[in-house]
Amino acid sequence: MVTIRDIKTICTAPEGINLLVVKVETSEPGLYGLGCGTFAYRHLAVKLVVEEYLRPLLVGRDVSDINDIWQLMHQNGYWRNGPIENNAISGVDMALWDIKGKMANMPLYQLFGGKCREGVPVYRHVDGRDLSEICENIAKYREIGVKTIRCQCGGYGGSEYGHIPAGAPVGAKPGVYLDGNAYIRDTVKLFDGIRSKMGDEIGLVHDVHERIAPADAVRLAKELEPYHLTFLEDPVSLEQVEYIRQIKNASSIPIAEGELFNNPYEYRTLITERLIDYIRVHITQVGGITPARKLQIFAEQFGVRTAWHGPGDMSPLAHAANVHIDLAAPNFGVQEWSGIEPPNFVIQKLKGPHGALLEVFPGLPEYKDGYVYANDKPGLGVDLIEKEAEKYPCENTVTTWTQTRRMDGALQTP
Repeated sequence: MVTIRDIKTICTAPEGINLLVVKVETSEPGLYGLGCGTFAYRHLAVKLVVEEYLRPLLVGRDVSDINDIWQLMHQNGYWRNGPIENNAISGVDMALWDIKGKMANMPLYQLFGGKCREGVPVYRHVDGRDLSEICENIAKYREIGVKTIRCQCGGYGGSEYGHIPAGAPVGAKPGVYLDGNAYIRDTVKLFDGIRSKMGDEIGLVHDVHERIAPADAVRLAKELEPYHLTFLEDPVSLEQVEYIRQIKNASSIPIAEGELFNNPYEYRTLITERLIDYIRVHITQVGGITPARKLQIFAEQFGVRTAWHGPGDMSPLAHAANVHIDLAAPNFGVQEWSGIEPPNFVIQKLKGPHGALLEVFPGLPEYKDGYVYANDKPGLGVDLIEKEAEKYPCENTVTTWTQTRRMDGALQTP
C-alpha cells in the first residue's frame, strides 16, 4: 500500500498572479503528485487550511482512496462548500489523481475512459480601446487558428479604480464605477460593429461578469440576439440565477454560467431544467477533479455542455486538469484558454512570452491551430521546479478590481 507521507504548499507568482500548488509526497520514494489550490486573492487562507488541517488529517492514508479522501476533507470541518476549503481540497484531490496516473503509467484522460477528441478547441480573449483595435486583434487570432473569441471593450466596463465620476454623491468611496445603461449600449454597438467588419464565421463570446442588474441582463441578452454569440457568460450573479429563466424566455442566446459556483445546489436546477447551455465552473473552486468529473457526467444527461473557467489566476496544473476532462467528455463544448503557450509561439505578438511560467511548470499542454493538446506523460503531465518557483514570491495585497460600484456609489457584484 502506498500512503501519504507529507503534504505541503508552494506559493509562486511567475506572471505576477498568486498561484498555490499542493504537493502530496508518498511512502514510495520519488512518487509525488501536484495539484492546484489557487485562490489568488486569499492564498494564505488556503495555505493554512492545507498545512494545518488537511495535512494532519491525511498523512498515513492510502493514496488510492481518492473518493473517500475527498469526502473526508469535505465534511471534516462540518461547515462546507466554501471557496477557501474547496480550493484546499482541490489541491490535494488533483495531486492524488496525478499520483494515480503515475502509478498506472497513464495520462489522466485514459483513466477517464479515453479520448472523445484528439484536441480541445479553445477560445481566447480580445480587448481593446475601440472597435478598430478589437477587430485588429481578432484578425491576429484568426491567423493562428482560433475560431472562437471572447470580446470585451475596456475590460468589463467601468472606470479605473479610484476614479470617482462626475455625478456621484458627495463623499462617494473609491471604486470601479460602472454605468449599466452605457455598458449595454456600448456592448450592443460593439458586437454590431464586429459582425459588420469580421463577418459571421468567427464564434463570439461576451462576459457580463455579473456587473449589471438582473433585469438589465435580460435586456442585454435580447439586444445581443441578432449577433449569434456562442454564449453570453455570467449574465447574472450566482445569487440571482432565478433570472436566467427570464433571459431564456426573452432570447435564444446561449447562456454560460458558473465560475463562482461552490455548491452543487447552485447549479443543479439550472442543469436539470436546461436553463443554461454551458456550465463553466472554476475547477478548484468546486473542489478539484473528483467533483468536476461528476458535474460533467451529470450535465451530459441534460444536454448541457462544459466550458470550464480557464483564466490566468489558476495554475498550469488546473489548466491541464481542464484539458484532460475535456478530452474524455462527450458533452464538451469549448475551453477558455488564458494564453499559456511555449515562449517561441507566435502569440507572443499579442500577449508576450510566458518563459517564467514554463520554467516553473514544465509540461504545459500545447496550443496549435485552434486546439490545445495534452502531453502523454503520466498523470496531469505537468511538473513544478521548486527552485524556480522560489524566484517568484506571492504578494499579499488589497484587491481593488472587485470593488465595483454603481453610479450612485453602492457596491455592485464584480
